[in-house]
Amino acid sequence: MNSLPNILPIFKRELRSYFNSPVAYVVIVVFLAILGWFFGSNLFLNNVASLYIIFDSPLVKILFLVIAPAITMRLLAEETKSGTIELLTTKPVKDIEIILGKFFAAWVVLAAALVPTFLYVIIMAVLGAIDLGQVISGYVGLMLMGGVFVALGLLASSLTENQIVAFIMGFIFAFIIFMLDKVLPYLPNFMASTLEFLGVDFHYSSIARGVIDSRNIIYFLSMLAFSLMMATVSLERRKW
Repeated sequence: MNSLPNILPIFKRELRSYFNSPVAYVVIVVFLAILGWFFGSNLFLNNVASLYIIFDSPLVKILFLVIAPAITMRLLAEETKSGTIELLTTKPVKDIEIILGKFFAAWVVLAAALVPTFLYVIIMAVLGAIDLGQVISGYVGLMLMGGVFVALGLLASSLTENQIVAFIMGFIFAFIIFMLDKVLPYLPNFMASTLEFLGVDFHYSSIARGVIDSRNIIYFLSMLAFSLMMATVSLERRKW
């Protein structure tokens, strides 16, 4: 526990900066407005009373593809451009502590955007059309997929000083792993199974259906670890 003592202060600093600026509020309001419209239209116009249609909706995935790089684009790019990253690293702080502190802060902001959607769960429970196991599994899947996108966004932010470039790169990184299992019909059979396993949507869709398989959990944790490791290496390159 004491091997990485600076993660919590960095986490608190970043989380405070999110909620002391309009960033977190804009992200959360836009996310809820779009998702609320989608939920309401399916419930009242199409008479579809199911949360699965939200969890497995392309709209939710696209929102995460956009939101994750939006909340991570400034984390390292802005500090690198302003020079404050050098001030931070003159303190006895490890690069991995900086990466993890910033990652967890951005991940919490993403989680905060999901908290108000518990209202949908309550509505479904009142209507009597709810599978609690699938709901829990769906939220777990969203957090894991969102965590991977946040980690990739943080990696992108470590590669440039420009926030807009960081946003575009973060979106591209996330979009690539999201699309991997969508191009299987155009690939040779020997490549299809590998790319399918590497595609984030393949694993997320399985969890969203209520199936929490250890292989899916290992995939997400591996992608998180790899992305954060690469972000750490990228941050360390200033010393080379």
